[in-house]
Amino acid sequence: MEKKTHNAPKLDDLFSSEQEIQSWFLGILDSIYDGILVADKQNVVRYVNPEYTRITGVQYHEIIGKYLADVRPGAMLPQIIQSGIAMDGVYRREGDVEYVVDMAPIKINGLIVGGISVVKDITEVRRLTKEVSKYEKKTNRLKHMVQQAYRAKYTFGDLIGDSEESLKVAQFAKKIALGDTDILITGESGTGKELYAQAIHNASRRAAMPFVALNCATLTPSLVESELFGYEEGAFTGARKGGKTGLFEIADAGTILLDEIGELSLKVQAKLLRVLQERTVRKVGESTEISVDVRIIASTNRDLRTMVTQERFREDLFYRLNVLNVKLPPLRERILDVVPLAKHFLAQYARRTGKIYEFSLEVFDCLVAYHWPGNIRELKNTVEFAANMCEELIITPIHLPTPFYVETFGPIQKSLSELVGDAEKKIIQSVLRSTGVTVEGKRRAAAQLRISLATLYNKIKLFSLDK
Repeated sequence: MEKKTHNAPKLDDLFSSEQEIQSWFLGILDSIYDGILVADKQNVVRYVNPEYTRITGVQYHEIIGKYLADVRPGAMLPQIIQSGIAMDGVYRREGDVEYVVDMAPIKINGLIVGGISVVKDITEVRRLTKEVSKYEKKTNRLKHMVQQAYRAKYTFGDLIGDSEESLKVAQFAKKIALGDTDILITGESGTGKELYAQAIHNASRRAAMPFVALNCATLTPSLVESELFGYEEGAFTGARKGGKTGLFEIADAGTILLDEIGELSLKVQAKLLRVLQERTVRKVGESTEISVDVRIIASTNRDLRTMVTQERFREDLFYRLNVLNVKLPPLRERILDVVPLAKHFLAQYARRTGKIYEFSLEVFDCLVAYHWPGNIRELKNTVEFAANMCEELIITPIHLPTPFYVETFGPIQKSLSELVGDAEKKIIQSVLRSTGVTVEGKRRAAAQLRISLATLYNKIKLFSLDK
């Protein structure tokens, strides 16, 4: 089978005359942005384009038909024509103009008939480089400002609690902080979910980058979407001139906390799922997507699994988030943390007011006997309330909020020793629920309570807990 070949058209087929050919080639050379100079074998300049005269400052009539060495002392093109060896990147300067020259011999049928210089202006390149550098510095300053504005305050060192439950959660959170997988923090309101999120961020490789938090429950669905993803100018009525940068962009290279994620609409959940999968965001009113490097920490006091069955939370999003789940126990399940937390909050309040407060022992009994439906947040508020009610700097049970005091003990019909006994019984019951009532469980309980095993057995018998 005969192979077909494609024959390139000859110049004679494209142009009607040699004059037209010459006009075309000169037009092409004149249009090139780099400077062009052509000399013949005798080093006489035969052609320069307008860009050459602009860059070098040498006018057309000053150089055409002249020996190159006469007009341009130090020119190296004659050496190239003589040696037949090309050179590139030769630096030259004319006044304030800097440029580099590439030079090569012109050969026809293997014979050198001249040479060509291609001149590239680098003055504009330097100017643009300086402009880019200036904007880079400005951008870096803005990035630094963002990093300072969006910083995580708390670390794992700020966590208060020596109970077994607290230590287990903190140990798990420290371990997963070192990775880069997204995290779901669950727990009742007031258990310290944002504090844990900040501590995780500060223990991660992203610690120096922004930590951005958004409470999804405080904004309408449309506002949540524009806050998270941003919007283009004119995307909707009332859109800010110049548009808005979304929190995902601000958090780039850092961490974003989506607090109360269970409050997001299904529409926003769908967009969030795409961010989790693709690590790209699309502004409202924009057709293109932006890549982001963000670690997502979501938190909620809702039962997301139940919300999935009720079709109020996307199942695919739930399983995408629920890879690493930090479950914060309520305060009533880590009652041994109540006293150290109360002391911590009282010390904080004392630093703000300049006064030194103390708790009476009876107050500790009241605090550990309480159910704490509002968890750590309620404990902090209770301590501040009591400090405000206290005039003698010694906080006693009478300084506690009335509903709190009544709920703890009801009408005061018992002696102090009986009230203390009730509190002691509740503490031992709580610890035994956690450790179990086996011999080994009781040993762990005694260790947590910092009492001997014999004393624990006596208390169990005294309060009839063995029944």
